[in-house]
Amino acid sequence: MRPMRLFKREIKDEEILREILEECDVVRLGCCDGEGMFIVPVNYGYEFEPDGEQKKLKLYIHGAKEGRKAEAFAKDPSVAVEMDCRHEVITGDYTCSYSYAYRSIMGNGMIHLLTEKEEQIHALTKIMEHMAPEAEIDFRPEMLERTAVFCIDVEDFTGKERKKK
Repeated sequence: MRPMRLFKREIKDEEILREILEECDVVRLGCCDGEGMFIVPVNYGYEFEPDGEQKKLKLYIHGAKEGRKAEAFAKDPSVAVEMDCRHEVITGDYTCSYSYAYRSIMGNGMIHLLTEKEEQIHALTKIMEHMAPEAEIDFRPEMLERTAVFCIDVEDFTGKERKKK
């Protein structure tokens, strides 16, 4: 992955990366199909296993079994991921000195459809734990039949933060 231009903003601390994963509600996926590039925002669950320089990140998403998103994933499993949080305008003394505070994670990975029932339940549980930790979890068989569940193995990613002064 290309080094970050403003390296002073790069987040390497594993706990802060985990905070971002926990705080964000949506991951935006960049995909490509015969109609061109597109971005789709989706809720997610995750597993993050810090291991020094080799941080392992898996994102889990779900959706319909048919449609543009599912077709694109089947044709080209390469995806870009982006999530951000802690949005705040940074005011300035003149127009072009305004900016924006944020925390973000960006990266690339490979997406694949989960076909085994146990994998699907694991992934959907991770999504529910992230999005609605207090909810009772019960996956009915008919739900699993009609839902596509995907795993993104995020191969390269960086965290970045712009703080308000």
